[in-house]
Amino acid sequence: MLTPLAFIAQRWTPSPRTVRRAALAAVVMSVVIIVTGGAVRLTGSGLGCDTWPKCTDDSLFATPAQGIHGAIEFGNRMLTYVLSAAVGWAIIAARSTKPWRRGLTRLGWAQFWVVMVNAVLGGITVWMGLNPWTVAGHFLAANALLTVTVLTWVRAGEGDGPQRPRVPGPVRKLGWALVVVSGLLIAAGTTVTGSGKHAGDSSDVPRMPFDFSTMAHLHAIFAWVVCALALAMFFVLRVVDAPDDTRARARDLLLVLLLQGGVGYVQYFTGVPEVLVGLHMLGSSLMWIAVLRLALSLRERPSATPDIPAPQQAGPALTAA
Repeated sequence: MLTPLAFIAQRWTPSPRTVRRAALAAVVMSVVIIVTGGAVRLTGSGLGCDTWPKCTDDSLFATPAQGIHGAIEFGNRMLTYVLSAAVGWAIIAARSTKPWRRGLTRLGWAQFWVVMVNAVLGGITVWMGLNPWTVAGHFLAANALLTVTVLTWVRAGEGDGPQRPRVPGPVRKLGWALVVVSGLLIAAGTTVTGSGKHAGDSSDVPRMPFDFSTMAHLHAIFAWVVCALALAMFFVLRVVDAPDDTRARARDLLLVLLLQGGVGYVQYFTGVPEVLVGLHMLGSSLMWIAVLRLALSLRERPSATPDIPAPQQAGPALTAA
């Protein structure tokens, strides 16, 4: 008996462009859910819905009594369904390719399970009254989803053959060092948030037991290390004559880091206003996408299916001497 996905796959063959667009839709919605989740916290709407999975003990939806905060929190929950639809489209498109790309389909299902886990983490966060540690876990899980969606997007534009390096080994190691330190930068950012003033609700929400200024300075140190590694990568790629698209990825990363660093310092010295914090969260997502795309461009995966040789044209008959 055919599964629903197999049934669709029998009757629909998406073009490679459609598969990439489906994967990109999941990337975009991952960024949207991160930014809107930040908006929930920055507007003090983290407990706009009193419980989870319902919005109140008696209602699945936000009620007029909960006001604007309930509407904002409930609206963010509804976006999870839009995200799930984007992930579902990516899964269906990957499963329907011909020939079937099993690895790409598995990446699509990985997105689904990360969405489910993060939804539960979001519920636990509400149940625990916006405990900063669960808030941090919720944010990091959202970035885990962004990681998988970006990987799916990149893989959708590649073949399924074995990986082949495009730059020397030390350069690839530098690229993955950049990924690791960037991940630590994002994790350090959660301690800044967890010890800062934007707790997510107007009630007495607990904060992380750290000094905000100390955590901000630690976060800045990681940021400067990321900038140094990105700058080193930018010049090294030119020395080794890396492919043009890889060098373009390094340039894009530097531009994102420049803007992100500017927003970070301005928000710190202006008392972390909500608008700038929101922009900084968007910049964090864009930085992570740029880092991953750069690292993944250091290798390639050709098609596992050999090209069919072009038919030879008949030439003039050879006569025996």
